[in-house]
Amino acid sequence: MSTMPAVIFDLDGTLVDTEPLYYEAGRRTLERYGVTGFTWEEHSQFIGIGTRETLETLRDRYGIEASVEELLVVKNRHYLELAAATEIFPAMRTFVERLRAAGHPLAVASGSSRSAIETALKATGLDALLPVYVSAEDVGRGKPEPDVFLAAARLLSVDPGRCVVVEDAGPGVEAARRAGMRCIAVPYVAGPSPDGEPFASAGLLFRGGQPEFDAQRAYEWVAAGG
Repeated sequence: MSTMPAVIFDLDGTLVDTEPLYYEAGRRTLERYGVTGFTWEEHSQFIGIGTRETLETLRDRYGIEASVEELLVVKNRHYLELAAATEIFPAMRTFVERLRAAGHPLAVASGSSRSAIETALKATGLDALLPVYVSAEDVGRGKPEPDVFLAAARLLSVDPGRCVVVEDAGPGVEAARRAGMRCIAVPYVAGPSPDGEPFASAGLLFRGGQPEFDAQRAYEWVAAGG
């Protein structure tokens, strides 16, 4: 196993700003089944939760008769129609490039589908820098369970204790803790006290989210062992 710290990135809201696209895909999906008025505020409750778990909750909430599998297909189709507009957070690209140049093992671990991950990485040019990824489709349980992060560590042949997770949401930070991995948190949605739960277990917290994220500071933290 590699002794150099590996860095495992969440995708949506961490590397790329896809949350508006997922919101629109979800809104269109619900509208197809007669549910109108789905708001950004409601969507924001599911940031950091896998697509399957999100749709299971919404299906029950609105009494949708379609199966979760059908809803997944419909939402994924809507998302892929929008995904060409995916944008990367510039400071995150800098961070990934710095890590890659230094030889750190890198991976993506996401609650999205494999096709959604591939599309987002290709649209932003990250596919060349981050060829290793794990999807929620590859594991049994979504975040806050640690499955996707542990699977990524196995693919990279790095012990979980030598991995750093980069996350934007509470469920992912908790999943990193359960996986025994250090964590850099860059909140997508700043709460009233982002330095408390759900980010309390993060070793490095950029309280102001992406506008505050500093690639150099994050790199030095990873390299120094936290």
